[in-house]
Amino acid sequence: MNREQIKEILPHREPMLLVDEVFLNEDGSATGYYTVRGDEFFLQGHYPGNPIVPGVIQCEIMAQSAGIMFAEQMRDSNVVPLYTGLDKVRFKRPVKPGERIRIDTVLVKSFHPMYVLRGKLSVDGKICSSGEFSFVITTPE
Repeated sequence: MNREQIKEILPHREPMLLVDEVFLNEDGSATGYYTVRGDEFFLQGHYPGNPIVPGVIQCEIMAQSAGIMFAEQMRDSNVVPLYTGLDKVRFKRPVKPGERIRIDTVLVKSFHPMYVLRGKLSVDGKICSSGEFSFVITTPE
């Protein structure tokens, strides 16, 4: 699934759409990819002369990649996914401009409208970050 197809599911748009492509695997997990271009807004001040992708952005990338797993729930244009928690998040390696991130996410628990997932980001097979996250799919107030 490319960026335009992802936009049919996720409400995110530039500059906050942080997934280039996502695939739903046979086991129900999702695998996504994002190439850090170097001109992203979050790199402008993090850090000048030595840009790295902030950890909170890595967590957002995980959540967006997982969104494809909830395509049916997300197709209603009146719903939005909202983070409800992060747990056991670890950062092991910086992510830099020019690198292609692989994102792997798997559903741990589901009790609609809340979902708990586990995800990891890696570059060239080396884990950069991992953690568990939860979110709800709800209608905006």
